[in-house]
Amino acid sequence: MDPIAAAVYRGHIFHIAGSATVADAATHLQSIPDGALAVGADGVIAYCGPYTHLPQAYSAWPSHDHRGGFLLPGFIDTHMHFPQVCCTDSYGGGQLLEWLERCIFPAEARLADPVLAQRAAAAFCRRRIAAGTTAAMVMGSAFPQAQEALFTATRAAGLRLVTGRGVQTVGPESAEPLLTTTEYAIELCSREIESWHGDTLTDVALVPRFSLSVTADTLAALGELYDGVRADGVYFHSHLNENARPGTGEVDTTLSAYGVKSYLDTYDGHFLPGSRKGGATLLGRRSILAHAVHCQDAELARLAETGSSIAHCPTSQLFLGSGTMPWRRTVASGVNIALGTDVGGGDEWLLTRVLNDCFKVHMSEPASAAVSLHPAELLFTATLAGARALDREDTFGNLDMGKDADFLIIDPDRWEPLADSLSHGVQSDDEQLAAEQTLFRLLMGLREPAISSVLVRGRDLTGYLDGDR
Repeated sequence: MDPIAAAVYRGHIFHIAGSATVADAATHLQSIPDGALAVGADGVIAYCGPYTHLPQAYSAWPSHDHRGGFLLPGFIDTHMHFPQVCCTDSYGGGQLLEWLERCIFPAEARLADPVLAQRAAAAFCRRRIAAGTTAAMVMGSAFPQAQEALFTATRAAGLRLVTGRGVQTVGPESAEPLLTTTEYAIELCSREIESWHGDTLTDVALVPRFSLSVTADTLAALGELYDGVRADGVYFHSHLNENARPGTGEVDTTLSAYGVKSYLDTYDGHFLPGSRKGGATLLGRRSILAHAVHCQDAELARLAETGSSIAHCPTSQLFLGSGTMPWRRTVASGVNIALGTDVGGGDEWLLTRVLNDCFKVHMSEPASAAVSLHPAELLFTATLAGARALDREDTFGNLDMGKDADFLIIDPDRWEPLADSLSHGVQSDDEQLAAEQTLFRLLMGLREPAISSVLVRGRDLTGYLDGDR
């Protein structure tokens, strides 16, 4: 890629500074109405603060004036499905397991076609850029050529990506094209790690679709492989406790199939009947489990103990009738909660649309469980919590000096309803509350057209949308 030029960006800055948790995100919220973000030629943030305090050393740098607009950290999506790029709003007449069998498995099988796979990879990158998703944990395709297309397109686009081929060794008839033996799955995963892990922008994860898509032998083999590559920073990603329809839902079916006491046991090496140990744990600081809607208290405690994270996906949970992750109880466990679109179970690519659903579903939890999330908590889950889940908090996730310049430029005038809400909505005379009200309106009302630029390491990626790359 071409080198970038050092520059100063001026606008209203919002970010969660420092090393916050969701519980204290409000105290770490920085709102700088006339802010300056100085980005060096190395793509690193040299200064973030009031424009009037911009150090003299940066005053001669080219300046981009976005006053009236906003500078936000890039959004971090901790759960997406690449082979479901064309699967949003798929009607299957059922909840999770029926939807997978009738809609998703047949659709994912089509990526065996390398031409379609390349088209899907390019579309996946375009939609990420349009939505301001600078980093993502992505469940990959079962087909090696489709994964190659995804890595290649992502590198060309300049986005950050963690992904791994979707491992399935058992499944219904509609999933047959996606299935491999355990031995071949491990071979393909090992090749992917050797080829793509540890690049500047790309990393690899071990990604069994969920416990029902593999066997105890597969989990044992994945644990053995993970023991050998964990120190190299390889990730683990899968689903957990998503759908609990009594008797026939994902949770009960998993407990019955494995004979275990908890769903999490299957990822924690205790996947033999009675939750006996059968292999190495897949949990840890670079492990992200999607959904966690129906967790036992012991499961949440174990996730927190191991440093694993949850990818919270309220939009897809609404779409598939999976229920609502209990916010207060999950936060109280101490586990890190990041945000995921779950495209295509989720039908929104823009994380702030997922935040919109997040706010509403938790406001609607029963009785004392209900909570009105603070706008700083919302921003935190879509940015810094995601960086923490990816174990990259030292590199990106907010706009602290010394971090890579992964950020968005928001121009409200490109989306009239947002501009009107920000300009003419009722605003408090209290400065702090007024800032929180502005951030809330921005997060709730943002749509893709208002994202005018998406930068990763100081490089504007929006040219990719026009086919300039």
